Amino acid sequence: MPNRVTPLWPELNYSAWKDTRDTLQLWTQIVGKIRLTQTPWLNHSWHVPLYVTSKGLTTSPIPYGARSFDIQFDFIEHVLAITVSDGKTRRLPLKPQSVAEFYGAVMTALADLGIPVAINDNPCEIAGATPFSRDRRHDSYDADYAQRFWQVLLQTDRVLKKFRTAFLGKCSPIHLFWGSFDLAVTRFSGRRAPPFTGTTPGMAQEIMREAYSHEVSSAGFWPGGNGTDYAAFYSYAYPQPPHYSEFTVQPAAAAYNPTLGEFLLPYDAVRTAADPDSALLAFLQSTYEAAAHTAQWDRAALECMTGRPGIPRSI
Repeated sequence: MPNRVTPLWPELNYSAWKDTRDTLQLWTQIVGKIRLTQTPWLNHSWHVPLYVTSKGLTTSPIPYGARSFDIQFDFIEHVLAITVSDGKTRRLPLKPQSVAEFYGAVMTALADLGIPVAINDNPCEIAGATPFSRDRRHDSYDADYAQRFWQVLLQTDRVLKKFRTAFLGKCSPIHLFWGSFDLAVTRFSGRRAPPFTGTTPGMAQEIMREAYSHEVSSAGFWPGGNGTDYAAFYSYAYPQPPHYSEFTVQPAAAAYNPTLGEFLLPYDAVRTAADPDSALLAFLQSTYEAAAHTAQWDRAALECMTGRPGIPRSI
C-alpha cells in the first residue's frame, strides 16, 4: 500500500518527543502565566490562552500600563521573541535548557525591558509538579519535533476555524490552553450548566466552576500525556448527556474513552487518511452532533452553513 502521509500533517511519535513535549508545556505555562497576571479576567479563562501564528504561538498584545508587549514562540527560527510597543525587543534562543533556566531568562529579559512581572511559579494541571524556578529535570528541546508540533497545530487551527463558521451561537476562539496543553474550540448551547465539582491540580475550584458555568461541546487537539501515549483529537460534552457515549461518530478510528469521558481520534488516523481535512471535520461534526442531539440543543437556532471566503452568510 502506498504511503499517503502528507507533509502538512507530520509524524508526531509520542515516545520520540515526550521529553520535549513535557518541557515545552512548562515553558508555555510560564509565558501563559505572564499573560494571566497582566490581563483582566475574561469569561471561561479566555484571557489566558496562546494563539497559533504562521511562525509558532503568541500571547497577542499584553497590557503593561500605557504600553503593551507580546511574547511569541518562533518554531521556525527557534527563538522566544518579546516585542514591546515602544520598539524594544529581546530574542531568547529555544534550545535544550531546564525550565528553571528558561524561567530565569524570561524574567530577566522582561525586567531589562522595563516590564518586571511576577507570577505564581507553580505549574497548573500537572500533579506533583515542581515550581518553575526549581525545575531542573525538564530540560529537553528537540527543534525538529517542536516544529512538527507547531505544524500540527497550524493545520488543526485551520480546520477548527472552518468548523467554527458553521455555528451561530456563542463559540470560543481557537486557542491553546497551556495548562492542559491542548488546542481547543468550544461551542455553547446557551444554557447554564450544573456547578462543576471536579478537581484539577494547581487550579482553584472557582476557576473551574466559572470555566464550566454553561453547557458546552468542546473539541480540539492534544499531543498526549498523563497516561495516554499518543497524540489525538478529542471531543467532550459538559455536562455529559445520557447516551452520549453510545452515539455513533466518524471516522471509524474514533471511539469513546470511558476513562477520559470523551471521544478520541488518534492523530495518526488523520495524518494517514486519504483526506486528512475531511477525516477531522467528520470527527468534529459527528461528535458535536452527539452532544447537540443527546442534550437536545436548539440546533435550528444555533447552526448555519459552513462559511466560504468572501461570501456573506445568507439570511
